[in-house]
Amino acid sequence: RAVFHGSRVVGPSLAGIFISAWGAASAFFCNAFSFVALIIALFMIPPRSRGTAEEEQKRASGIKEGFRYVAKDKPSLAMIALIAATTVFIFPIITVMMPLYVRLVLGLGADRLGFLMGASAVGSVVGAIFLISIPRGKRVPIMMMNVCIVACAIFSLSRAPSFYLATALLIFNSLGLAMNFGLANTIVQERAPDYLRGRVSAVFMLSFVGLMPVAGLGITGLSDLIGMRTALAIAAGCYALIALIVLGRVRRQCAQPAVAEAHKIEAPPPVAAAV
Repeated sequence: RAVFHGSRVVGPSLAGIFISAWGAASAFFCNAFSFVALIIALFMIPPRSRGTAEEEQKRASGIKEGFRYVAKDKPSLAMIALIAATTVFIFPIITVMMPLYVRLVLGLGADRLGFLMGASAVGSVVGAIFLISIPRGKRVPIMMMNVCIVACAIFSLSRAPSFYLATALLIFNSLGLAMNFGLANTIVQERAPDYLRGRVSAVFMLSFVGLMPVAGLGITGLSDLIGMRTALAIAAGCYALIALIVLGRVRRQCAQPAVAEAHKIEAPPPVAAAV
């Protein structure tokens, strides 16, 4: 995650410079060209080898087993609900509304937008690095603290009078978001049985990737109705309320060691090998 967020520090800053110097098309061309390395890497991955009859039987149930497990495991469900709330109320502010915020509220251009996005990624890098030092018993309290940091940062952003204050607020915002996303992902993966971990992770990512395309509609529509600053303040309040309630209900459970067998989710019976 530190490598991923590290690329977010450089990319937006370069994009802002390119847009200011050669127009928006130059940034899109460079971004498209960067995918060539990714495509080459994907072609180099060997196909999955066929497993035993028991392994193939477990895989045949598909993602529905992941949903079934998440529905029965309260801590995993809470982590997914937390990420869903973050996707609905917070991420659209960064990914969708930030260009409008910079242009309409701060009165600045693409170069400042790129710097602002790059600076916010610095907080994400720091948050991702700190993840490895957090003990299990302190995860949820730290996540609740991060929720308060994110909510205060977004609320203050709605009142920020200057570019430099907005930059500092976005750094704290991204720090809290990166830590909570990483901790939630860690909790979900630790609790999932080995044979379900990939499918449970897929359900977890659906709460982020699946909601992202439509999440921006709510906050942007609200912004059109009541103004951007007021919409940001309301989003911060809704996020804090939902996230703190969700985390508070599973605080004790998340502090306990995860034992997959305790959830009474058993693997499908093995298929007898043909004689």
